[in-house]
Amino acid sequence: MQNKKAIRSLAIILALVSLYQLFFTYKTRQVENAAREFALGDPVKEKSYLDSIQNEVVYNLGVAKFTYKECKELELNLGLDLRGGMNVTMEVDVVDVVKSLANHSEDPSFNAALAEAVKLRVSDPTDFVTLFGQAFERIAPNAQLASPAIFGTREMEDKINRGASNKEVLDVIREAANGAIDNTFNILRTRIDRFGVTQPNVRKADISGRIVIELPGVKDPQRVRELLQGTAALEFYETYDQQDYHPYLEAADGKLREVLRAREVLQAPAAGENAPVSPAVDSLTSPAETGSELMDALNRQQDSLSGDDPLALAGTNPLFALLQPNPPLPDVHGGSSAVGYALTRDTARVNEYLAIPQVRNLLPRNSRLLWGMKATNGYAVLYAIKITTRNGKAPLEGDAITDARTSYDPQSGRPTVSMTMNGEGARTWARLTKENINHAIAIVLDGMVASAPNVMNEISGGSSQITGNFTQRETEDLSNILESGKLPAPAHIIADEVVGPSLGMEAIQSGMWSFVVAFVVVLLYMFFFYSKDAGLAANIALLANLFFLFGILASIGAVLTLPGIAGIVLTMGMAVDANVLIYERVQEEMRSGKGLKLAIKEGFQRSYPAIIDSNLTTMLTGIILYYFGEGPIKGFASTLVIGLITSIFTSIFISRLVLERLARKRDTVTFTTRATASFLRDTKYPFLKKRVISYTVSGVLIVIGLVSLFTRGLDRGIDFVGGRTYTVAFAPDMKVAVEDVAEALQGVYESAPEVKTFGTANQVNITTKYKYDQLSAEVDAEVDSLLYAGLQAFIPAGTTYAQFREVNLQRSQKIGAAVAEDMTRAAIWSVIFALAGIFLYILARFSRWQYGVGAVVGLAHNVLIVLGVYSIFSGMLPFSMEIDQSFIAAILTVVGYSLNDTVVVFDRIREYRRLYTKRGDESVVNDALNSTLRRTFNTSFSTVVVLVAIFIFGGASLKGFIFALLIGVIVGTYSSLFIATPASYDLSKKKTSEEKVKK
Repeated sequence: MQNKKAIRSLAIILALVSLYQLFFTYKTRQVENAAREFALGDPVKEKSYLDSIQNEVVYNLGVAKFTYKECKELELNLGLDLRGGMNVTMEVDVVDVVKSLANHSEDPSFNAALAEAVKLRVSDPTDFVTLFGQAFERIAPNAQLASPAIFGTREMEDKINRGASNKEVLDVIREAANGAIDNTFNILRTRIDRFGVTQPNVRKADISGRIVIELPGVKDPQRVRELLQGTAALEFYETYDQQDYHPYLEAADGKLREVLRAREVLQAPAAGENAPVSPAVDSLTSPAETGSELMDALNRQQDSLSGDDPLALAGTNPLFALLQPNPPLPDVHGGSSAVGYALTRDTARVNEYLAIPQVRNLLPRNSRLLWGMKATNGYAVLYAIKITTRNGKAPLEGDAITDARTSYDPQSGRPTVSMTMNGEGARTWARLTKENINHAIAIVLDGMVASAPNVMNEISGGSSQITGNFTQRETEDLSNILESGKLPAPAHIIADEVVGPSLGMEAIQSGMWSFVVAFVVVLLYMFFFYSKDAGLAANIALLANLFFLFGILASIGAVLTLPGIAGIVLTMGMAVDANVLIYERVQEEMRSGKGLKLAIKEGFQRSYPAIIDSNLTTMLTGIILYYFGEGPIKGFASTLVIGLITSIFTSIFISRLVLERLARKRDTVTFTTRATASFLRDTKYPFLKKRVISYTVSGVLIVIGLVSLFTRGLDRGIDFVGGRTYTVAFAPDMKVAVEDVAEALQGVYESAPEVKTFGTANQVNITTKYKYDQLSAEVDAEVDSLLYAGLQAFIPAGTTYAQFREVNLQRSQKIGAAVAEDMTRAAIWSVIFALAGIFLYILARFSRWQYGVGAVVGLAHNVLIVLGVYSIFSGMLPFSMEIDQSFIAAILTVVGYSLNDTVVVFDRIREYRRLYTKRGDESVVNDALNSTLRRTFNTSFSTVVVLVAIFIFGGASLKGFIFALLIGVIVGTYSSLFIATPASYDLSKKKTSEEKVKK
């Protein structure tokens, strides 16, 4: 092998990078284990411990140091199905944005087009503005959107010119709608930061206007729903200056000291017991220290104080120990209106202290304390706004703004924000600025201060410029906030899924068991079939493959899900295929009389085409899955694709390095054992002569399946029909009759839900369509509470709703009609693209359309049989056989895997046609099938063994998914031998006959 040093160097570099990346995960687990030991089962204490060390260095490499927070960001992430939490898909409703831009026009064509676009968006993923434009063209083909009756209003005259085309108007509306979506995205991200969850993930979905949110460890899903769907308000308030407000905070600090000391006395231990005293209390400053001395002393003590122990804070200055009056760092500055600075982890404690009635009464009645929206270097800024109206509302709100955009200061060139207000807003703004010269006005969004610029002079006319030390991104965000303040763009939850922590822990345990068992089985099988020499090389390559795979997953920030673990385990089974191809080739070269070293060299070289072709076709289906899938399916696809890449590298290079090293040390390297030496060797099975039998058997099975599909149909999950599903666990020794559960819930829902046993006899899956298309948080709360009410007879008496949610409710999921439609469409397109891509690849690779058609016929055969099995046995087997996203992932994996077998056979047929030009086609095809039979059996058997291990040990949620894979692999192996290859032969035979006739 050429470039051995380069290959060896690359392997070492990959190993070091993988080790470096995985060590972040090791360090975070080490810290979290210490937190659990410290907390002794108290989750609040555990979280406080972890919050207190967020910025402590836990990973020191000398040249680089990483805090716990940084390690957490770089660790291998676990999906919500493994650690519990909430996955939410939200859709920003731009209908109100379009109405607002048209000043709520009453034009009949405009409103008819809006109504039609609302109907179309359920089944069409195109963005709403485009759908509206298409509907308007159909309804009023000669009408102009720029007319004064629709968008040609005075408020829009600076953006839409008179006589502008409909396309130009739609571009302006689309830009405004996208700005509203971006602003909603930023608002949601800010709200999520308040939940205090670890590693939240917020991203925009591929479909315009949709936002996907993942919140690990959420305990109160209903609160999350309410907070996420609340309407954001943009407001302008006058503020207190820091020097004016500081005396009130000093008084509050003194009162807080008294309150905490009184609590300490009430909680003091009995006489003779040793009261716990924190050293930080004794080392606090004395009351005599004031002014700059006090500030210096507080800054010195900030890091030594425990922000989580109220007794430790019951010292001289408990409030200022957490809330620093002066900027703690040079780049952390909130301006003259900032009254304090606190670490983000301490903001909840500061809120708690300032909410104590005795403390709150010392603050001005017309003041309200709000945190800044953006934290810098871990510090949040506290502002004191003034309430100057009788009703407590802001004197100026976001609907007064007509335009806001990023501009640049002509003198400094720095980015600024320019905003324009309507007439009434301009008058209010002039009064506010006149009364607050040299003071700040706070721009408040969603209860947090987005900016607090100082007023330099009175601003009349309604046009203003906000300057500051802004970055380009900050000015764009602020202008979006101001611009969309007048654009109501509510976000609705259209799909959500909640996984309980106990179910997540069960998934981790079952996933790890399946992984370990499958891994050990594969290692033993390779030793058994290919001896200790070749088996050792294959197993070293397999170990390296897994190490590189986990390292790459951690490096790219991938999320490991339960289907992802299944993808890794499946990759192990498929990684065996490359080694099998190589070893069978090496043995063929040795039987032809070549020496060991030459046989290894040529065996590897001649197996490359089959390895590349078979893995690329499977990789193609993985890429299609990743593109069309969501959530766990993306996790499965990413691990499958990365696993295929690493398995190619390790099988081709790592195993070769090991084998060549063994060949240099001794003259013989064994590639088989006595028990397997002659297994399926030199077979002469007449595959083509038996093809009529195989066609008949397959035809009968397909017809039976089609009859079942047309009569019984398929058990479509809520992914494709919409609805709500709940997984509920009852007492471990309780056997629940699904009919009784359905009857009990029929009394609270309008119709009986579908109830199935899930895993063990004490767990059920409940699916209902009750109000699934209504998107408010109130409806979600109603449906959940009705579930609790309906199951009273099955849970212990006295169980509260909170206990039911925490103990019994393992998982809940809601899929709206629009999401179900999108998933159905994505599933159909993914299958079509997979089949088309595979056909084109085989056509290009083998230059014969007959091969492509034969392969697609075999794939269609496999899909139809798997669908038929799921239709026939649905409801008969003790696990879920729903047709959902996971099932589509299984089908596409089967497509790629069975094609793997077919391509290897086609590759051998092509080779034999070049070698044996005098043999007839039938003889060549039969010989090729027989020569690859040993490899086909080994690959399929090792994969089946792996899948059986996952099926047995992988947990209830994976059984339906793995069962589809298991059936698909068995049927796919059969079809590559008895359907796809014979079909391509029959097509080629017909072509040959036609050519002979022409000649």
